[in-house]
Amino acid sequence: MDGSGMRKTAAMLAALALSVTAVLAQNGLTISELLYQPKSGEAEYVELYNNGSQPVELADYHIVRWVGDSLGKHYALPQLTVPARGYVVLTKDAASVETHYDVARRELLVECALPTYPNDGGSLVLATVDSMVVDRLDYSPAMHSRLLRNKAGVALERRSFERQTNDPANWFSAASTAGYGTPTGPNSQSTEWLAEEVSFTLSSTLLSPDGDGYQDAVALEYTLEEGDLMASMLIYDAAGRKVRRLLNNALLGTHGSVEWDGRDDGGKQVPRGRYVLDITLYGLHGTQQTMRRTISVVNR
Repeated sequence: MDGSGMRKTAAMLAALALSVTAVLAQNGLTISELLYQPKSGEAEYVELYNNGSQPVELADYHIVRWVGDSLGKHYALPQLTVPARGYVVLTKDAASVETHYDVARRELLVECALPTYPNDGGSLVLATVDSMVVDRLDYSPAMHSRLLRNKAGVALERRSFERQTNDPANWFSAASTAGYGTPTGPNSQSTEWLAEEVSFTLSSTLLSPDGDGYQDAVALEYTLEEGDLMASMLIYDAAGRKVRRLLNNALLGTHGSVEWDGRDDGGKQVPRGRYVLDITLYGLHGTQQTMRRTISVVNR
C-alpha cells in the first residue's frame, strides 16, 4: 500500500473510532460536567452521566490521562452502580466540592485519584478497563461565556446529551444563579429547558415575611430562549428607591429561580407596601431587555 492509501486507511479508522465513541457515549456513561479551574485551595471535579436505559458499574471504567495523541496513565474508578439517567461526580476532595457547591446528592460524590486538568485546556478521557475510549472532551477556556471576567471556580456544563461530547458548542459556563456548578444534579445550561421566548414568573405577587412558613419568600422562576445572558435584578419601593439588589450582572442558566425574602440590602425587613422587581437582561452583542414585576408586601 502506498503512502496515500495508508493515510486514507488511517483517516477511515479514526472516523470509525470517533463514530463508535459517539454511539457508546450516547447509550451509557458519558461526560456531563468538568471543573478544571477551581479557585485556589479548592478541588477539581468530573461529573459523569448514565445516558443509557440500564445501570452501569463505575468500576468498569477508567479516567485516562491523554498524552499527545495516545492514552497515558489509567486511573481506576471505585465500585458504584450508576442508575439509568443518573449522575456521579469524581473528585480528589469530596468535602471541598460539597462546601463550595450546591450538591444535590452527597452519596454521589466519589473520592478517587484523577489527572490534573490544565487551566489553559486539555483532554478528559473516559475508557473501559481494557482501554477502549468511551468518551472524550477536549476542553478549552474558549468554551466559557465571553461575558465572564473570571473563570476560576466556574464549571463547564454539557448542554445536551443528544449532541456529541466533543462539540465545543455543546459546552458552556454553569450559571451563577446555580452557584457556577451543579455537581450531582441537572445542568443549569441544559438545552432541554430552552423556551421559545423569555419567561419570568413569580411564584406569588404577595409576600408575607412573618416567619409563619406561608409566603415568607417569593421566587422568580425563569426560562430563556438562549443560554448566554446576564442579568441584574433590583427591588424598588413605591417611591422609586432601591431597597435590594438580588443579582448584579449574574450569568443565568437556561432555567432557574431567584428568591426575595422581603429584606433590604442591610438585612432589615421592609415595611408593607408595593415593590417593583426590575429585571434587566444583557446579551453577548450588547442587546438589553428590561422587565418589571410587582410584589405586594403584606406584613401582619
